[in-house]
Amino acid sequence: MTPATTESGRGQAVSELSVNRRAAILIGELVSYAPVTFAVSVTGAAVFAGATVATTLVLGWITDEVVLDAFETGEVSASTMFGAIVAVAIVTALRAVGVVFRRYYAALTAERSSRALRRRLVEQYLDLPLSWFQRTPAGQLLAHADNDVDVTSDVLHPLPFSLGVAFLAVFSAGALFLVDPFIAVVALLIFPALTLLNRVYSSRIEKPAAQVQAGVGAVSAIAHESFDGALVVKTLGRAEAESARFEVATQSLRDHRMQVGFIRAVFESAMDALPNLGIVAVVVIGALRIDAGAMTTGDLVQVAALFTVLALPMRVFGFFLEMVPPSVVARDRLATVFAEEPAAEAAASGSVPDGPLAVDAIGVGFGYTSSTEVLVDVDFHVEPGEVVAVVGSTGSGKSTLCLALAGLVTPTRGRVEIGGRDLATIAPARRVDAVSMVFQESFLFADTLRANVDVTEQGSEPLAADDEATWAALSLAQADGVARELPDGLETIIGERGVTLSGGQRQRVALARALRRQPRLLLLDDATSAVDAVIEQRILAGLRAQLSTTTLIVAQRVSTIELADRVLFLSGGRIAAAGPHQALLASEPGYEALVRAYETDQS
Repeated sequence: MTPATTESGRGQAVSELSVNRRAAILIGELVSYAPVTFAVSVTGAAVFAGATVATTLVLGWITDEVVLDAFETGEVSASTMFGAIVAVAIVTALRAVGVVFRRYYAALTAERSSRALRRRLVEQYLDLPLSWFQRTPAGQLLAHADNDVDVTSDVLHPLPFSLGVAFLAVFSAGALFLVDPFIAVVALLIFPALTLLNRVYSSRIEKPAAQVQAGVGAVSAIAHESFDGALVVKTLGRAEAESARFEVATQSLRDHRMQVGFIRAVFESAMDALPNLGIVAVVVIGALRIDAGAMTTGDLVQVAALFTVLALPMRVFGFFLEMVPPSVVARDRLATVFAEEPAAEAAASGSVPDGPLAVDAIGVGFGYTSSTEVLVDVDFHVEPGEVVAVVGSTGSGKSTLCLALAGLVTPTRGRVEIGGRDLATIAPARRVDAVSMVFQESFLFADTLRANVDVTEQGSEPLAADDEATWAALSLAQADGVARELPDGLETIIGERGVTLSGGQRQRVALARALRRQPRLLLLDDATSAVDAVIEQRILAGLRAQLSTTTLIVAQRVSTIELADRVLFLSGGRIAAAGPHQALLASEPGYEALVRAYETDQS
């Protein structure tokens, strides 16, 4: 059973549990990321709880032995006063130490858990197949990595203090029973009341909390899409329509947050009222017990003080109970990501031979949905060092074939081999070293030209800084002139997605980036469509003369097709014909018609 399968089954089982049980599982998972710091913070909470109860004992003792004695006799011995001062100083110091350890290490635990959870999520993102990203909005991915991770780990901030409430309950119960068993029973009724409140709150808050988390993802997705398509929005005059779409999503999010806020307000008010009601009850009952001779005035002061110092921990415990349902909901959303099957190649560890790579497609089939296949029984062989043009009408499967050869999508049937090795068995880093793909839509980072060409973090062997190799790649891609014309040369910031460059310049820079690693299999998916024909001819001639690689080119220009050794003609997701350009013109009517259409468009 794969880890993802295990996670999937676990996620389904967990979702059927109550909020409290799911919270226990969540807390166990988060604590496992930083068990030592969590233990230290809980120890600090226990010290604070013990010192808090000790403080009330000291106050009760001071009331009977110092304050009342002073009123009755008019004097207090120096040793008694010194003992009172020392006792107050000790319990105050212990409370301070407990607070520091509890707060610091609780925050450290939360941050380390958040970091570990976010790293696990990013690693899952890296392992998931391209098809998953194609059906998942980018805004949703950002919401998972940012908001959902933060909300999931937020429950850890009040947790040590809340566990300190448990220590307080135990220590307080002992102290109260020593003072008066009857008043202890009355006082401890607060804790069952807290449990009842928590059950009501959890049942009411889970659904709106889930809607809030989903709403955050929806708002992020719309915002990301609108920003990403800013040019289209402005060109089509869709600014008002996009604003309206965003407003609908934000209003829905606002409504759900208002609902959550109302439920929390009611819950917080009830939580604040409980300790105060307890104090009132204790004072009334305590006065009756003093009249009956069962308690002293100091005992009543001790009990009242205990309830007073319990008020803040009770509020923190209430805050913890508030955080539980949203954190559980956020973790459930992350579980849907963790439950996805990673790409099969993620666990592969094989390598590829040196030199230009042979390419084989053996019965390859692929569909983005189960009902429709884009590639159907694709079979072909490409010799090492050969230049092959892939030609076909729109929707024939050319781009999908390139994605399959690059290992970015996994065939649903058949297999792809490069260098005689099954692509599914080759380690991703080794594949990146050997195979480069350049897309028609060139993506450049908002960084320097050098950083865009010299991508040092990819592959199993990071690139060393080498200006000569960078300029050689730019020259081969006919982009060296572009670099020299920029104000700061290689150090010029080219803007988000390379906005300061033209479409043809962006394509050439993207090609240089692919060539910088000297790939042994180069896939060009209409990657020079925005480059004029003369420069394209220079690029392709340079690739053939200077680069020792196997090259597959998705081509729509006849001049490009004519430079290839062979042509693969795709039609309806199948290899309809294969062979030299002139031979296909003479023998394949469909190919001839497509080429003539290309000539007409380019004339």
